[in-house]
Amino acid sequence: MDGAAGELAAFQPAPRAFSLWDYGVFGLMLLVSTGIGLFYGLSRGGHKSAEDFFTGSRAMSALPVGLSLSASFMSAIQVLGVPAEAYRYGMKFLWMCLGQLLNSLLTAGLFLPVFYRLGLTSTYEYLELRFSKKVRLCGTVQYIIATVLYTGIVIYAPALILNQVTGLDIWASLLSTGTICTFYTTIGGMKAVIWTDVFQVFVMLSGFVAILIQGTLLVGGPGQVLSIAYNHSRINFG
Repeated sequence: MDGAAGELAAFQPAPRAFSLWDYGVFGLMLLVSTGIGLFYGLSRGGHKSAEDFFTGSRAMSALPVGLSLSASFMSAIQVLGVPAEAYRYGMKFLWMCLGQLLNSLLTAGLFLPVFYRLGLTSTYEYLELRFSKKVRLCGTVQYIIATVLYTGIVIYAPALILNQVTGLDIWASLLSTGTICTFYTTIGGMKAVIWTDVFQVFVMLSGFVAILIQGTLLVGGPGQVLSIAYNHSRINFG
């Protein structure tokens, strides 16, 4: 066993199943997400046009849209994989984050202004305008295949966690979360997706902070955390 893993194993509490409060919080999250979809799907007569459904009438402010993008990026793959990657290889992972930051800045500065001025709903519309319908179709098919494969992993990961923690059947987890996500997206459109993501990102950040505080206390404080990381070469960039 790795030295760091051995030291941390002593601080790991015994596994616990979900309590009634845990189930309540989980159910409340699903209920709030469903309620947001119903609110935007039924309020003010529902959606007036396809533009309203797919783009929120282009009237959403930057803050909720940015939080929504952050929530979409923090899928179960990132929430589970990034800590494991950082624990296994140290701070080398930050180099990839730097690359993603540069990529986001270039996208925001070079591509998004063009798409916004043209009033496009997706990048595939631009492919047709710039090249041809065949190029757009090719890009769309590739994206659909990649998204189906990626989404399968994203949905399976939290279902596997729920199965391990609560004993809930994996298929029940998949169907419940998938059905609710599909429901509020279909009913509420882009506005429901954005505001549901805003709600969920605050829930995730609260969980991250709680785990950070509790983990630090169990190990013995911030100094002990840094000492373990340093002694086992987890604070490295190369």
